[in-house]
Amino acid sequence: MTVLVTGANGFVGSTLCSKIARDGMQTRGAVRLCSAGQRNTETINVGEVSSKTNWFSALENVQQVVHCAARVHMVNERSSTPLAAFRSVNVEGTANLARQAAATGVRRFVFLSSVKVNGEFTETGQPFTADDAPAPKDPYGVSKYEAEKLLRKIAAETGMEVVIIRPPLVYGPGVKANFESMMRWLMRGVPLPLAAMTNNRRSLVALDNLVDLIVTCLNHPAAANQTFLVSDGEDLSSAQLLKRMGAAMGHPAHLFYMPPALLKLGASVLNKPGIYQRLCGSLQLDIAKTRQLLGWIPPVSVDEGLRRAAEGFRS
Repeated sequence: MTVLVTGANGFVGSTLCSKIARDGMQTRGAVRLCSAGQRNTETINVGEVSSKTNWFSALENVQQVVHCAARVHMVNERSSTPLAAFRSVNVEGTANLARQAAATGVRRFVFLSSVKVNGEFTETGQPFTADDAPAPKDPYGVSKYEAEKLLRKIAAETGMEVVIIRPPLVYGPGVKANFESMMRWLMRGVPLPLAAMTNNRRSLVALDNLVDLIVTCLNHPAAANQTFLVSDGEDLSSAQLLKRMGAAMGHPAHLFYMPPALLKLGASVLNKPGIYQRLCGSLQLDIAKTRQLLGWIPPVSVDEGLRRAAEGFRS
């Protein structure tokens, strides 16, 4: 069988293509710009993802689609109309691909969504579940939720099976943004004021764990028309994450104590309340449904995932 992976040269898509090929399936990668491609993966340039993208050549003889391509959440948003920009790619572009996929006989469509559909944070010990009422707060989360709703509608109308996966922060070799910054701070021995952050809990997912679940969802009969949360199965406080990431890198974390109230005040003064929430708040995911319905167990431990991320950073 042939699997089409969109965003095939991205952080998740490139690793997914390699995994699918290793498992003996044919892969076709759709990319926005010219790319050297990957071994054992046919690459097709489809241009910008939008409501007008023509996917029919990419979908020829394809039985399954994994849609990774997206306009991703950005800490420093530059668009004056961010929701419209997210909708153009993540909602209209996704619906357009799904309709063409159904028309060409695709059997299953796996959509990489986001836990931001559930919300931005949880109370410690009260994790999100896959069946909670969605409560997206930012334009990215709203766009992913709207895409999910359209996909379910298309599935009901066409009979194409849709599987939705909502990951939290994904880390691994090649990770960028805040996680890469954290590794850079640790490498440089920068003292960090987070020794007090021992009671919050955050769910993360190693890249290899996410990819393993995606491949499971391609073929598992029980995955059809379901929504799943995914994580490593072990939630960490901010202090634990820094210490264990430092150990993986061979650069112990240098943490010092600063009262959480002072951290919150500093973030407020800088007009960056989101930084405080990401560093000090909780965001937990309950993956019991994923484990029970699919019999899925994260194959990579947190420490092994951190070691692989550190190895990728060093190289």
